[in-house]
Amino acid sequence: MPVPEQLTAAVRAAWCRETCDDSDLADWSPANPARGQCGATALVLHDLLGGDLLLAEVLLPDGSRQGVHWWNRLPDGSEADLTRGQFAPYEAVQEPRVVVRPPGLPRRNREQYLRLRAAVLRALGDRPGAPG
Repeated sequence: MPVPEQLTAAVRAAWCRETCDDSDLADWSPANPARGQCGATALVLHDLLGGDLLLAEVLLPDGSRQGVHWWNRLPDGSEADLTRGQFAPYEAVQEPRVVVRPPGLPRRNREQYLRLRAAVLRALGDRPGAPG
C-alpha cells in the first residue's frame, strides 16, 4: 500500500522551517526540506493511513547518537518513509522499534505537527473522513 501520490505531494509541499523539529532547525534549509520533518510527518501519515509508528536511533560514524528518526509501517506491512532523504551518507539509521502512539496531541513539537497537519488537510481539501 504505497502512500498516495497526492498525500506525498501535500506533505512535501507543507514542509518548512516552521514544521521542523526544534533540534534540527540549525540543519534545516530549502535545499534539504525533509530535515527535521520526520516526527510530524509520521504522525500525519498515521492520522490518515493508520498502521504503526517506527522509531530508530541515528548514529554518526564514531558511534555517537545524531538523533532519532520516525517513519511508518502501513496496515499492509509496507513501510512509508517520506523523510529518509534528509540524512547525509554518514548518518546511519538503525533498526526500528514500534512505538504505540499515546492518545491526544504530541507533547513534543506539538505546534509543528499541528501546522503540518493543517497544511496537508488544506491541500487535500479537508476531505470527509479525515481525522479531526
